[in-house]
Amino acid sequence: MSQRYAVVDIETTGGDPRRDKITEIGIVILENNEIVKKYSTLINPERSIPEFITRLTGITNAMVEEAPKFYEVAKEVVEMTDSAIFVAHNVRFDYQFLQHEFKQLGYTFSKRKLCTVRLSRQTFPGLDGYSLGKLIKYFDIQVDSRHRALDDAYAAAIVLSKSLEKGKTKKSIQKMISEGIKLTRLPKHIEPKDILTLPEDCGVYYFKDTTGHIVYIGKSTNIQKRAKQHFSKESRKANRMFREVAEIDYVLTGSELHSLLLESSEIKKHLPPINVAQKQSKYPFQILSYQNSNDYRRFEICKKGILLTDEQVVFGQFAKKAHAKHRLKSLCEQFQLCYQFTDIEKPKEGACFLFEVEKCFGACVETEPIESYNERADLALEVFNQFLDQRFIIIEETHNIDELICFIIKENTYQGYCLIDNNHAYNYDQIEAQISNIAEENPEHQSIILQYLSSKPSTKVLYP
Repeated sequence: MSQRYAVVDIETTGGDPRRDKITEIGIVILENNEIVKKYSTLINPERSIPEFITRLTGITNAMVEEAPKFYEVAKEVVEMTDSAIFVAHNVRFDYQFLQHEFKQLGYTFSKRKLCTVRLSRQTFPGLDGYSLGKLIKYFDIQVDSRHRALDDAYAAAIVLSKSLEKGKTKKSIQKMISEGIKLTRLPKHIEPKDILTLPEDCGVYYFKDTTGHIVYIGKSTNIQKRAKQHFSKESRKANRMFREVAEIDYVLTGSELHSLLLESSEIKKHLPPINVAQKQSKYPFQILSYQNSNDYRRFEICKKGILLTDEQVVFGQFAKKAHAKHRLKSLCEQFQLCYQFTDIEKPKEGACFLFEVEKCFGACVETEPIESYNERADLALEVFNQFLDQRFIIIEETHNIDELICFIIKENTYQGYCLIDNNHAYNYDQIEAQISNIAEENPEHQSIILQYLSSKPSTKVLYP
């Protein structure tokens, strides 16, 4: 019996299935590597379509005004996708929207799924990119309207078809489909469908007991995968979850930094007992600074709580030693400090690596005067400690390619965030004026932001 694939594409009013709605759906059925059926319809989202979405898709409010609502086409969608592998380009996005729509109708939409982004990367390595637009150009796929559901579903179906023509692809597909549906033990009140219908996306999740009380809060870039990991482990915390968890809820963020900030705020707000039971500090590492025996300023990584002498100072908070080391490396490069006077390179006879590539002035071999070296080292220390005193905005992508999330920091405090259109250019003042989600006071936010920027130096930062 041949495998049946339902290749799906949806257009929406935005990127969050809890806030936004579907405006169009297209489905292409592939059997025996041939297209055997197509289906598409506009859908009335029962809310207005933002202008930037209309510019992208061409779908206007007038076009969907007389279109059926989702519940009116839900039966056709179920019948079209019945007994088929659910396929989409960036499958998380389309799948979670449909899951949410069906959940609102009291129906559990659960399918084995396959992502043509992952599949094409594996099957056709070395391409310039794997967005649907680039694959359409690479394979010369003829479509009339990009960002319309049926044309994009058709293009994804052609990508799938060409992948299936590769000899080793079938085994790869089966492996991808099998990933993520393996469940081990589950708590008494949690069923497999409760796990399989969780989004495979970035956000904060809440484990609740039989009374609805939150017992644990966590964050992940893949909520479903993380939930499975919790219940598959053998540990005191995992066993407690197994006994107490009866319900799982979540909030999608689309941004890792947003998840980190929200998780921290929610833990402080709800004080879930299993989180409180974790005694290890979230940010146990700091950077220690002092002058060595030759009077050059040295930086080392240390754990919190060490006894300091009058000449020693500590700064920064890091979740992992590797993050602190990465921050030290960036300071060395920015201020041309010597690797041997940090934990990046062990002290040795002779020059450090940066000296060999002419990026260190020779403090390691004592050819640079102490005064000039320490002046830069002191400046590095001052800049790091005052970083959050600056006004700046962190800009990140979300799971919606047309939307960016912006985090506003000023007066040494995280102020809040807003969402902006990715298709328009904004300056600092325009973004700051749009702040719509005000952050509650939380001293841990500073550590989270510093740690995040230290571990991800390519993060986009905008200054006034």
